[in-house]
Amino acid sequence: MPASKRDQLLATAERLFYEQGFHATGIDRIVAAAGVVRMTLYNHFASKEALVATVLSTRHERFIASLDAAAASASPGQVTRALVDAHGHWLKRYSQHGCIMVKAMGEFAEHSAEIHALAAAAKADLMKRLEAAVARDGLDQRPDLARHLFMVLEGSNTAAALLGPQTALDDTRTMVDTLIATARSKAQ
Repeated sequence: MPASKRDQLLATAERLFYEQGFHATGIDRIVAAAGVVRMTLYNHFASKEALVATVLSTRHERFIASLDAAAASASPGQVTRALVDAHGHWLKRYSQHGCIMVKAMGEFAEHSAEIHALAAAAKADLMKRLEAAVARDGLDQRPDLARHLFMVLEGSNTAAALLGPQTALDDTRTMVDTLIATARSKAQ
């Protein structure tokens, strides 16, 4: 079944925004690459900012769904690792050149409080899921563990672009295993 024009626009805009930046990617470039006319874009999105917000929201929903599925299917005591692995899978498949949310926060910090807040809220969602995973694994007696894990995962987003995704993921897993092992030893 062919994708709807709206879906074509979203997929094309997401790819172009990620590859070229939000401000560097104009509406004309998006509609040409999507194979639609300008009016089609404006029939679905009131403005470029509305398109950016929808791209970020849609991508975030897919990311969070992948994390939630991993956490839901994890064995007892393995929720945190499952979440970390799901993050790594996403990074390797969709974010090899850095995090689109971080890119959005950087580009929109001075230009759109709404877009910046949307991207920051996405980061807060990741933190909440890490906190929940740590609690499910019985490691929440260390209140800083989720924050430390968050810092490692966010670092892996940048490291993937510099070191390559596999090296970043291997190093991330080593650091996460060390953090979890330390938390488990202090819990006993």
